[in-house]
Amino acid sequence: MFTKAVQTAMNEQIKSELYSGYLYLAMAAHFETLNLKGFAHWMRVQAQEEQTHALKFFDFIIERGGEVELKAIEQPPSAFGSPLEVFQTVLEHEKTVTGLIDDLYALAKNENDYASEIFLQWFVTEQVEEEDNATEIVETLKMIGDKAQGTLMLDRALGQRGD
Repeated sequence: MFTKAVQTAMNEQIKSELYSGYLYLAMAAHFETLNLKGFAHWMRVQAQEEQTHALKFFDFIIERGGEVELKAIEQPPSAFGSPLEVFQTVLEHEKTVTGLIDDLYALAKNENDYASEIFLQWFVTEQVEEEDNATEIVETLKMIGDKAQGTLMLDRALGQRGD
């Protein structure tokens, strides 16, 4: 049964997913100003992915006969540091999102909402991938250090990310 508590939490998750997209778009703008087009491309793709996640929740609520209630999205920061600092922020943000998904899954389980549990399994798996991707980039940036050539090579590699 789709309970009011699960519906409310999913509406909050829509807001969180849209904020994530907004955050990554702000990071893309930051990388554009640094002329790191590959980093910017990676962030734009990530922003689009977060929008898709929000729409998954949107559609699921509708399919369950619920009511979508769009909440105000907070403004993301506009100033960021080095590529390493940005991706450390990405990793911490994804860990926060993982916690939100885990809490939502626990709520669905507690409410005996089996359909929502099954739906949320995709997001549980997705968050493992999100954290892994961010961790890999953080670790690569740590290895690169202050070497401009390494940063430019990673920029080129990140620019190859598919949409």
